[in-house]
Amino acid sequence: MIITYDGVESIKVSHGDFTISLNPISKESKFKLANFGSDVVLITANHPDFNGADTATRQGKEPFVIKGPGEYEVRGVFVRGFSSKTVYDGVERFNTVYTFELDGIRIAYLGAISDKDLDSKAKEEMGDIDIVFVPIGGDDVLGGEDAYKMAMKREPRIIIPIHFGAVGAKDALAKFLKEADATDVKPIDKLTIKKKDLLDKQGDVVVLSSTL
Repeated sequence: MIITYDGVESIKVSHGDFTISLNPISKESKFKLANFGSDVVLITANHPDFNGADTATRQGKEPFVIKGPGEYEVRGVFVRGFSSKTVYDGVERFNTVYTFELDGIRIAYLGAISDKDLDSKAKEEMGDIDIVFVPIGGDDVLGGEDAYKMAMKREPRIIIPIHFGAVGAKDALAKFLKEADATDVKPIDKLTIKKKDLLDKQGDVVVLSSTL
């Protein structure tokens, strides 16, 4: 599995010829967008910073777009969405927290969440998580302290922060790393990982450099 970060909350997760795009930036966003083809697009909140499904189309191939709670299956990959809330860009919105498994690795993607806790159903049904993506920018989404606490409640093997830097939260990453006691962690261009690589990890923080 290969994971890259394209800024704001846009994440690309690939295994072989299968690609999942998480909260791709749309053409209407003020932030730069990345263009790449995807098989599946997961959108957590209806805002131009997150809902760029049109940017994930390549050579006439339309991705399967998921943008709300429920259970889905695409090419043998099972995706579950759970409701949460956020206040983004001054507007209260629904946010969907997703879980899915790819190459034996179970992933939770919290999206643009601002709630400091998940509802009881989500906590009961999410199950064990290997990798969790959590926003850390503050203001419209979780800040460093709350983000780290929420991530650790899932008892993940790896925590990957999103929603920092390009969105104006210049100090967000430093605050998050201090909270996680991980100030020595340096950004990497991509994370290439297999299930066996997770066995000796427990709440490890991985920071991905934005490709934009």
